[in-house]
Amino acid sequence: MLKLKALLLTQGMHGMISQAEGLAKALGLSYKHETIQLKNFWNLVPPKFTPISENILQKKFFCDSKIIISCGRKSVVPSILLKKRFKKDIFNIHIQNPKVNLENFDSIICPEHDDLNGENVIKTKGAIHYLTNDEIKKNIKYLQPNQGEKKIITFILGGPNKYYSFSEKQMDKMFAKIKNLFISSKYKLIVIPSYRTPENIVKLAFNYFNADHLVIREKNKKAYLSALGLANIIIVTCDSTSMISEAAITGKPVYIAQIQNKKSIHRFEKFYKLFKDLGIIRNLENKIETWNYEGLDEVNRAALLVKEKLKKNGII
Repeated sequence: MLKLKALLLTQGMHGMISQAEGLAKALGLSYKHETIQLKNFWNLVPPKFTPISENILQKKFFCDSKIIISCGRKSVVPSILLKKRFKKDIFNIHIQNPKVNLENFDSIICPEHDDLNGENVIKTKGAIHYLTNDEIKKNIKYLQPNQGEKKIITFILGGPNKYYSFSEKQMDKMFAKIKNLFISSKYKLIVIPSYRTPENIVKLAFNYFNADHLVIREKNKKAYLSALGLANIIIVTCDSTSMISEAAITGKPVYIAQIQNKKSIHRFEKFYKLFKDLGIIRNLENKIETWNYEGLDEVNRAALLVKEKLKKNGII
């Protein structure tokens, strides 16, 4: 029997692709991905004020799937458009708060800290993603950090967004703190950039750490997986709930490296509180501790609930 195929709709940002692909894989679906681009004016308009029309799209796309998985603001209208066109013949799932009438979707997967409520809403602790423990184990030997008896500290760098600027001055201060904390011969750092990490920040990290530690300068998924597998402790910059959620799959201590925000971070603060209450994260201060917790596997929990709905709707 052939696998059902899902159509993934995102803006093309790595974090959104990770969530959509993660759900598709957890559901056992094959998939194809369409990057949604809106015509210039409609990029500025919230989904609730955007017409449900192909005319807002820069390019049209073909749908031959029974399951639509969308993630991000720009994918909201195309998903609703397909649902209105094919009605019960397709099942549309949106990841994150769509900020439109929830009845436009068969299912919505949204993190708990967004406070979204509805009969078709599945709440998750943090963001779902495409990482699996099997993948981490498979790639653990990709990096060879020559650690000897040293403990591995994996340091994951994010990048600027509307909440954090990631200025060189801010990162210089953060790197100095981390270097002082782990100057002891007991530790080996592996520094991993993300798709959003600016090149000047990667270069700054290289200058700070490369003499005694390992700095990966390119964006490399295998290196990322390996570094998570090798880590005794993980440090993640504060700008991404997705990266923190990915680190939480490991069950290893996750420290959050904070920088000054440039606007209200109310949603982030709710997320931090939840993950602190779950025993997953602590703020990076001036001492290093270790602790354990049960690794989060929210994508598979959400997928089981979605499968029940797919069966009920006659899709599978």
